[in-house]
Amino acid sequence: MAAACSRNHHRESRHSALGLFSAGNNMSCKSLWTLALLALTLSRCVADDDHEMEEFLKREYSLSKPYQGVGSLGSSHWELMGDAMVTTEQVRLTPDMQSRQGAVWGRMPCHLKDWEMQVHFKIHGKGKKNLNGDGLAIWYTKERTQKGPVFGNMDNFTGLGVFVDTYPNEEKQLEAQKKRYSPRTQRIFPFVLAMVGNGSISYDHERDGRPTELGGCNAMVRNLKHDTFLFIRYVRRRLTVMIDIDGQHEWRDCLDIPGVRLPEGYYFGATAVTGDLSDNHDIISLKLYQLTVLRSKKEEQEEEEDQITIPSVDNMDLLRLELVEERMSGVAIFFTVLFSMLGFIFLIVIGLVVYSHWNERRRKRFY
Repeated sequence: MAAACSRNHHRESRHSALGLFSAGNNMSCKSLWTLALLALTLSRCVADDDHEMEEFLKREYSLSKPYQGVGSLGSSHWELMGDAMVTTEQVRLTPDMQSRQGAVWGRMPCHLKDWEMQVHFKIHGKGKKNLNGDGLAIWYTKERTQKGPVFGNMDNFTGLGVFVDTYPNEEKQLEAQKKRYSPRTQRIFPFVLAMVGNGSISYDHERDGRPTELGGCNAMVRNLKHDTFLFIRYVRRRLTVMIDIDGQHEWRDCLDIPGVRLPEGYYFGATAVTGDLSDNHDIISLKLYQLTVLRSKKEEQEEEEDQITIPSVDNMDLLRLELVEERMSGVAIFFTVLFSMLGFIFLIVIGLVVYSHWNERRRKRFY
């Protein structure tokens, strides 16, 4: 229900409203009031669990044109790093050049309990398919302005990372070893995935983050003529990621994970990196909305008693087991079952031999 409401809100309120207001000179006062009531109605949604929800744009955590003062000391809520630069049309995290790294980080910690981030981005370059890289990331983390190997940010981070990965590292390594994925485990790049870190979990760059991902989806976002958007919602300890990349102004589901625990007071940011291959990684806007969700007194009391200090995901072991099972090919499952049965039979044989020797010694004792 929330996803459907958000799709309508994104399509009608975000994209169409500008076109409607551009004809404002020809609209009557009555029409304006009707439009205002429509916008107010669209801004009210219902959460997945039938809780009424409202959203409010928080400008102090948002980044949009004309990017006034971005990167300058003391005059903006946002700070630039590395090769990032501001133009009239976007914040370019990296140019289409090798070995570049850039970032934009919010200066203010976010103390919202429930929130929604809408990212307007663009990835483009001269490289052909699979000859581009490496991708960009959106962050909500305890640390900020720390350079590192995870799409330009530090490894072993604390918080949430949502990655738009444009280069298949593991697949290229398998090709070099003359190996291949099975059709069931192969994924199409670019790929969007999410990860929650607690300060001690490392992102596996060589395996494209598979061991620690919460889920993801393929997203063909390079060199598109229309706008591309990423949607990240965190409400009632549930993480939802959706994408709008088809030019239809509709959100498409990417992942939806309950039991995600993120502390308040972390920082939002966006980073990107290039290596031997490159792309332009542009952020057009980061818009953060505060979500007001009605809770019962019991729910509020339970959340107050269960304060979150370290990021975590409930039942993460089960989630990883499900991911492993989904990716196992039929051949892998066959050999797993086969060797398990052989091991079980071997243990039975050993047990029978030991029992036979013990029984024989016991009989000799009586004669």
